[in-house]
Amino acid sequence: MTSEVPAAAVAPATHPLDYATVTGLLAMYRRREVSPVEVVQHQFERVARHESSLHCFVTQTPEVALGRARAAEAIWMRDNAQAIAPLLCGIPYGLKDVISTAGILTTGQSKILQYNVPSKDAAVEARMKDSGGALMGKLTTYEFAHGGPSWDLPWPPAMNPWKPGYLPGSTSSGAGAAIAAGLLPAAIGTDTGGSIRMPAAVCGIVGVKPTYGLVSRQGVLPNTFTFDTCGPMARTVEDAALMLGAIAGYDDADVASADHPLRDCMADLNLGVRGVRIGWVRHWYDGDANCHPDVAPAVEQAMKVLADAGAVVEEIRLSDLLVYQDCKTTISITEMFSAYEHEFRTRPQDFGLMFRNKVLSGSLIRAEDYFQALRQRLWLARELSRAFREYDVIATAGWMTPADKAHPDKLEKFLRPPNITTPFNIGGGPAMNIPCGFSAEGLPLSLQIAADHFDEPMMFRVGHAYQQLTGWHLRRPTEGMHQ
Repeated sequence: MTSEVPAAAVAPATHPLDYATVTGLLAMYRRREVSPVEVVQHQFERVARHESSLHCFVTQTPEVALGRARAAEAIWMRDNAQAIAPLLCGIPYGLKDVISTAGILTTGQSKILQYNVPSKDAAVEARMKDSGGALMGKLTTYEFAHGGPSWDLPWPPAMNPWKPGYLPGSTSSGAGAAIAAGLLPAAIGTDTGGSIRMPAAVCGIVGVKPTYGLVSRQGVLPNTFTFDTCGPMARTVEDAALMLGAIAGYDDADVASADHPLRDCMADLNLGVRGVRIGWVRHWYDGDANCHPDVAPAVEQAMKVLADAGAVVEEIRLSDLLVYQDCKTTISITEMFSAYEHEFRTRPQDFGLMFRNKVLSGSLIRAEDYFQALRQRLWLARELSRAFREYDVIATAGWMTPADKAHPDKLEKFLRPPNITTPFNIGGGPAMNIPCGFSAEGLPLSLQIAADHFDEPMMFRVGHAYQQLTGWHLRRPTEGMHQ
C-alpha cells in the first residue's frame, strides 16, 4: 500500500540541493555531479535566508565546513575515490550545542558556559570528523538539554519551519528545525527522555536513540548519566542508519560505553517486513485525554500499511506510561542536580528561570527514593525485554501531539503528561521516530519503532520498509518559511 502525498503539501520547486539526503549527496559526489564545496556553500546560503526566523544555530562554522569540504572534494576527484572516501565524505552536518568541539564555542545554551571553548572534541564529533563530515555549526538546544524553550537565555529558542509561532520540540530542537527546513541534511542530537525523537516527531524527520552505550558520550555535557544517549537525526531511515555506522563504537573514556560492535545496519535494510512480528502498544496513547485526535488514526493507518506488507501486527499491553515517567523523572532530576550542584551553589542567578526552577527540585529527592526508582527501572526494563522475546519490534505513537505553540511568557510545568518516548530510555534499547502523517493543521505526526538491545538493524529495516511504502517523509515546509 502506498500513501498518497497531496501535491499542495509538497514545497514548490526548489534547488535540487535544498532537501538532498545524505545518501543522495554521496551518490552525486560519486558521479561528480556536484562538489562538497558547492553543497556547503549552498547550505549556508539557505541558512542566511532562514536563520533569522528559525534560530537553529548558536554558532555557525563556515570556515570549518568549507575546509573539510575542500578536503572531501580532493578525495572525490581522485580515480580511486570510492575505495578511499570515508563514510560521510563531504556531508554537511550540525551538532547539538552540548557536544564539545575543540576551538569552537560549546555553550549548552547557558550563560554558565557562554564563553566556553573546549580544547578537545567529544568522541562523537571526532568520529564525524574522521568519517569526512563537514561541520556547519552548533545547534540550538534547551539549557543543558533540559528545562524548556526559554527566552531569558543568551540565545533564543529555535522555531518550527512548518508553521510560524510553533516550537520544534524538545532539546535537540535546533537540529530538528534545521533538517526540516533544509538548512542541513544531518545532525547529531542527544536523547535522555525523548530529546532526539520528540523534535523528529514534530518536525517531520527521522530521529534515532541508539542502544544505551553504543555511542560514546565522552565530551558531551551531562544531563542524566543513567539515560544520556547520542544519536543521528536525518530525513530518511537510510541516512540515519548510515550515520549510526559512523558514530557507534566502544570508547574506554566513557564508563557506560558498551563493548559490543554495531551490526551492519545497511545489510538488511531492503528485506521488507514480511513475517516481522510487531507488538503494537496502542493503549499508551489511544484514548488518552492528552492525545491529539489525529494521532491515533495516523498510527493505526501506519500499522495497516505494515500489516498489508506482510508484518504480523498484534496489540500488546505494558505498564502505564505514568509508571515509566515517574521512574525516569525521579532518577533524572536527581542526577541532573548532582551534575550542576557546584554551579547551583556558586552562581544560581546565571541559570535560566525555567532550568533553575525544574532542576533545583532534584536537591529534595531522598536517597531512598532514588534507589527505589533505580530498582523499579530494572523491573520495567525486564518487562520490555520480555516483550522483545515475542516481538521483533514494538510500535507506538512517536509523540502524542503535533508541535506546540510558542508561549514566551509561560513557564514550563515541572509535572507534564508522561512522554511516550520515555519507556525506551528506561529500557535502554534503540528507538526511532519517523513521519507517519499530518494533523488537520498541517503539522507532522510520528510513528515510534523500538527494538531489543543492539538490534538496530531490525528497527531500521522496519522503518525503511515503511518509508518505501509511504511518502510522508517527502513532504516539506512551504518555501516561504517565516520570511
